Amino acid sequence: MAAPVLQAQIDINAPVSKVWSLVSDLSRMPQWSPQCRLMKPIGGLRQGARTINLNRRGYLFWPTTCRITELIPEKKLAFRVSENGTVWSYELEPTEAGTRLVETRHAENGVKPISTLLTNSLLGGVPQFEEELVKGMSASLTRIKEAAES
Repeated sequence: MAAPVLQAQIDINAPVSKVWSLVSDLSRMPQWSPQCRLMKPIGGLRQGARTINLNRRGYLFWPTTCRITELIPEKKLAFRVSENGTVWSYELEPTEAGTRLVETRHAENGVKPISTLLTNSLLGGVPQFEEELVKGMSASLTRIKEAAES
């Protein structure tokens, strides 16, 4: 069974506007995420827009689609993955030194059964895969931090 919430956060010494410009450019997601190889927004960045994505783990590739469910400039960007029902979000909060960026994977209502079956049979099982996702979140946030602070 999927964990209801997976989360990672990082403090970045850059203004919210700069961090937002990096996070909200979904075509740059492959630069940040160890798993994402393509994220192509269809129709621009707006609530309700769809994305076409390609993910990779080792030799295994799989496509997904998402719908942007929440878009609050310089505060929050969230999208629902059609294939498993999870919602991924990036939340930005101003701090004295810059920005706190929080990445969350929401699965409070579980994931679709087919997703659990495929994760267990192809990705080493739900617990192992979720551990990998949290490590990937931390890596993504570190890469965003490096880009924002450069």
